[in-house]
Formats: sequence, C-alpha cells, structure tokens
Amino acid sequence: MSAHDHEHTHTHQSHEAIIKRLKRADGHLRSIITMIEEGRECVDVAQQLHAVEKAVCQAKRTLIQDHIDHCLEDAVSVVIGGERAPLESFKQITKYL
Repeated sequence: MSAHDHEHTHTHQSHEAIIKRLKRADGHLRSIITMIEEGRECVDVAQQLHAVEKAVCQAKRTLIQDHIDHCLEDAVSVVIGGERAPLESFKQITKYL
C-alpha cells in the first residue's frame, strides 16, 4: 500500500494550519484571476501573484519540515528492522525543499 492510498491517512498536527493557509491562498489566487480578467495593471497582478507564491511556498516548507520532524524517527526505527519504505519516503520528500 502506498502513501497515496486513501486507506492510509497521514496527518500531522500542522496539517490543519496548512489547509487554512492554502484555502486563503486559493481564494487569493481566484481574486487574481478576476483581476486579470478585468484588465488590472500587470504590476498589481504581479505583486499579488508574488504574495500567493510566498504563501504557497511557506505552506510547502511547513509541510516538509513537519514531515521530517515527525517521521524521521519512525523511519529510522523501521529501517533498523529492515523495512526501507519509510526511509525512501523521507528521501523523496526532501527533493521538494
């Protein structure tokens, strides 16, 4: 079973905060699309896109740091037992830093 299976729920304490942050960014992005459709100044649109980009980047960083903080210990203990999947998951997520 992979981490993408729906039966496997992978939740950390920070996920609720990350979801709130991404929902705000989603609303912000929709408003930017409206700005473009209404012909607003490109500088204004670029400024707003930059703000959304920073918010999404911070959400990603928080998610990855949380994963590392909470999962590394589990991964190491399981690897000692001979199972490599958690370590592979850890190695995969660091590619997105």
